[in-house]
Amino acid sequence: MSHAGHDHGQSGSSAAGQRNRLIIAFGLSTLYMAAEVIGGLLSNSLALLADAGHMLADSAALGISLFAIWVASRPATARRTFGYHRAEILAALVNAATLIAVAGGILIEAWHRLRDPAAVQSTMMLAIAIGGLVVNLMMLAVLHGGREENLNLRGAWLHVLSDALGSVAVLVAAFFIRWQGWMWVDPVASAVISLLVLHAAWRLLAAAVSVLMESAPASIAVEDVRNCLLSVPGVRDVHCLHVWTISSGLNSLSAHVAVDSGHQGPQVLQVLRNAIADRFDVGHVTLQIEPDEFSACRETEIPEHQLPGAACRPGAEPVQATDDSGVQC
Repeated sequence: MSHAGHDHGQSGSSAAGQRNRLIIAFGLSTLYMAAEVIGGLLSNSLALLADAGHMLADSAALGISLFAIWVASRPATARRTFGYHRAEILAALVNAATLIAVAGGILIEAWHRLRDPAAVQSTMMLAIAIGGLVVNLMMLAVLHGGREENLNLRGAWLHVLSDALGSVAVLVAAFFIRWQGWMWVDPVASAVISLLVLHAAWRLLAAAVSVLMESAPASIAVEDVRNCLLSVPGVRDVHCLHVWTISSGLNSLSAHVAVDSGHQGPQVLQVLRNAIADRFDVGHVTLQIEPDEFSACRETEIPEHQLPGAACRPGAEPVQATDDSGVQC
């Protein structure tokens, strides 16, 4: 058995950079959220209040993300052998859930407002929306770095992006209310914001659930990994192959590799490790080398009792029945 790989977590400088970005964005979001709440109440704008509610979700999401980074930095223990890296994925899941809840509430209120439009003070609405857009653009710039490498940071960035689009919708609504007198535009803009939020939330939710279900990373084709291992001289078979993601930027791989007699396991193992490192983004690799005479491995991708002729294998209990393959045992 060999365990090989890179560092199991993010570097200290990377985590510190993410934390600093989130702290700055959290401060900006919280301050302007208060301004939007006050402005929305004074102007009677649902779109502005919806944007303030989204800002509140942003602040909560950024706070959760900060907490997740702190938890993920804790060292592994005898019980939690992979450490706390999954805390970031759980934070992304919570962010997605709050986005969906906020969007659903806004859609319901928009429907009521659409049936009974209320008067809106467009001048105040316009001024605050412009300020909100500027703040959101600043937060997007702060969070932009690292969003592709970290699902937790990506969740926070998506929160802010959807809020920036919401600010644009509020600006458009304020323009039409001020110069056309179309009060119905306010709830329509709110509904547009909600749909944008739902789209971003669904994608984030799907990504988080995929990690929690230990699906293979989208960037790694499991069959390509199998073929890569089988291409190494001396490798007879590859089974029990698993590829999954522990947390953003930390992929894992484990496999049992059957080696022909006449080939030295340590030499084959080194070639296998190099082949994986050259072709795939995997930071945690565990390979079990099995020589010809090794027969203790019973783990397979398909349950053994479902394999053709399984009941007739050496050591199986004698039975007077025909298995699924049609072989009489």
